[in-house]
Amino acid sequence: MDEEAYKVPDEVSVPWRDLRMDESRRPPERDVVITDVRTMTISGNYPWGIVKVETDTDHYGIGEAFHGHEAVDVVNRISRHVIGENPLDIDRLMELLEQRYTGAGYIGKAAMTGIEIALWDLKGKLFDVPVYELLGGKYRSSVQTYCDTHAGESVGAALDGDADTVYTPESYAKAAREVVDDGFGSLKFDLDVPMPGEDDEDVASRRLDNRAINHKVSLVEAVRDEIGYDVDLGVDLHWNFTVETAIRLGKKLERFDLAFIEDPVPPGKLGAQQRVTEALDTPVLTGENVVDVGRFNELVSAGALDIAAPDVNKCGGLLDLHRIATVCDLHGVPLAPHNLSSPVGVVAGAHLGAAIPNFMSIEFRGRDVPWWNDLVIRTGERGPILSNGSVAVPEGPGLGIDIDAQLADEYKTADSELIF
Repeated sequence: MDEEAYKVPDEVSVPWRDLRMDESRRPPERDVVITDVRTMTISGNYPWGIVKVETDTDHYGIGEAFHGHEAVDVVNRISRHVIGENPLDIDRLMELLEQRYTGAGYIGKAAMTGIEIALWDLKGKLFDVPVYELLGGKYRSSVQTYCDTHAGESVGAALDGDADTVYTPESYAKAAREVVDDGFGSLKFDLDVPMPGEDDEDVASRRLDNRAINHKVSLVEAVRDEIGYDVDLGVDLHWNFTVETAIRLGKKLERFDLAFIEDPVPPGKLGAQQRVTEALDTPVLTGENVVDVGRFNELVSAGALDIAAPDVNKCGGLLDLHRIATVCDLHGVPLAPHNLSSPVGVVAGAHLGAAIPNFMSIEFRGRDVPWWNDLVIRTGERGPILSNGSVAVPEGPGLGIDIDAQLADEYKTADSELIF
């Protein structure tokens, strides 16, 4: 057997659409060259994949890629195509990478996103303006976050055999109170977690019986009883249920005036998504696993979502996020970006949120990381990135932040080297 015939190529090259540039006609101050792309992974509540784009000037850009180790491995493979290029040509460079890695998939898109965000940071520094100015200017000076509260306790509680004591109304209510007392005016909980005694249930059917539905309703009821109705509350179902179950559960939750129900069914099942969205009065939010503008256009045009939630660090970058926002705005749909990142990703999302009219809020998933606010330093400004549930959009050049090298070194993963 000819093994070479079965080898997967590193890239797909289309010579008649060669997007490289052999010369620059820019003035010297803008004739900049990328000299290196470096990566490291920081161990937060998730592995945070940090990307650094270096140039032949004193300036560099930082970005973040979702999926930590996997994404930075891909960054290290594909970044050779942007070395030697001018970092100001963001759209062309992203098209170049898309062209050469048409089959890179989900992780590949996250890797490209990390590079793209770093290029925006770098461009802002070279022009001495904040990124939001490059994206069209400012609609707002601060952006709201909603706090992802998971299920009140550890993600691994069910795996540890603690579901009977952890996923209870009391646990949910306690966690909600703590989040509100921290200054958040918006939060969400996971509602797809196991209920007490659910071990023997046919999970593969993706259906819930009345007892399971009533238990989930009791969790939301306890939260509302604790925090009232002035706080926005959403629930995440993680695409785990059938259309029938999603509608039954959603109907029973309508009396709690939820801000959204997230991913009741898989977004890849367009017909199912449409049926649930049409059946419920509560807004349906989806999009964290949709990584291209065209797919969002299909979902929005079909009325298969009420709120779009592209992920800041895996959907292609700030330019694609802006394109998604424009598509959504044509249909009166707000944007509430999904986000499980370090402050780098949150700040990138904040610049996008400042520059679009239909921004709603951005997810925050860092309460369980005590040093989350300290990982980055505002450039030329003082104060934390996140305060009382909102992010004041930085006014420094680029993203307006830099990495605290000491903390990055302390919390880098064992296989990473400090790049700052």
